[in-house]
Amino acid sequence: MLTDRKTRSFIDPAVLGRLARLPLSARRPMLGQVSGRHVSPHRGASVEFAEYRKYVPGDDLRRLDWRTYGRTDRYYVKEFEADTNLRLCLVVDTSGSMNFGSVGITKLEYANHLAASLAYLAVQQGDAVGLTCVADKIVQSIPPKRNPAHLKLLFDTLELAKPSGETKLDVILHEIAETVRQRALVIILSDLFLEPAVLRNCFEHLRFRHHDVVAFHLLDPEELSFPFQRPTRFIDLEGGPAIFAEPSEIADRYHKALKSYLAELKDVVLATAVDYQRIDTSETYESVLTRFLIDRSRGRGRR
Repeated sequence: MLTDRKTRSFIDPAVLGRLARLPLSARRPMLGQVSGRHVSPHRGASVEFAEYRKYVPGDDLRRLDWRTYGRTDRYYVKEFEADTNLRLCLVVDTSGSMNFGSVGITKLEYANHLAASLAYLAVQQGDAVGLTCVADKIVQSIPPKRNPAHLKLLFDTLELAKPSGETKLDVILHEIAETVRQRALVIILSDLFLEPAVLRNCFEHLRFRHHDVVAFHLLDPEELSFPFQRPTRFIDLEGGPAIFAEPSEIADRYHKALKSYLAELKDVVLATAVDYQRIDTSETYESVLTRFLIDRSRGRGRR
């Protein structure tokens, strides 16, 4: 249940209702502190009681504690240390380039739709969610928590995020790999304006720490098609010099460079076993998340 009643531009209750039927699953064994739906790397461990929590629709009825119900007239579920819950770490790029958008939505606004929806889904299934907003440094960092009231803080942070500064995503991903000690589902939402070789080092570091890594690569339709016809002044949203160019003279080189970059990036994600989601921001975020969640529930991620 969504406890935050404030109207958010990036939250659509109807979309969340449809997505809630699909689980958010990890591809890798997780290490959690309480019971959940995710695979644990431990096998045959003794089951130790951890805590009670209120029953929510979808919980396993076999875990209901009927003695507690008899005393309190309320439904509670037993949780055990031998089960595992998920830590979801959302990494949202808030650098200047995320302020670009040619279809009525910027890349940062699109990332906020994805991040808020994923946070809601994770908390609904009893998982912990944290958020890190990054640009040339860590702009905001919220550690993972399972409390539904925690969503308000996450949503407030997303709502206040402003795109500015250079991209230092690589430095911060290395920092996250070192500071997030327990296995987590790390979801990166960015336009990935970094050299593929640099990203490969980041992904390898995260995977070395046993994190399940997802990269949502956000690209605007104009970045993919380069539809410009007239002489155009191209502005570097991250603070570099502007360039005035005749599109017809650079279009072929642009498409060649883009094709090479995407091919190199594909090699990187295949080599590092990262779940890579290339997104055209003209596609609805509900379609993107539906496809992502279905693939995950079937035990596979896109490459």
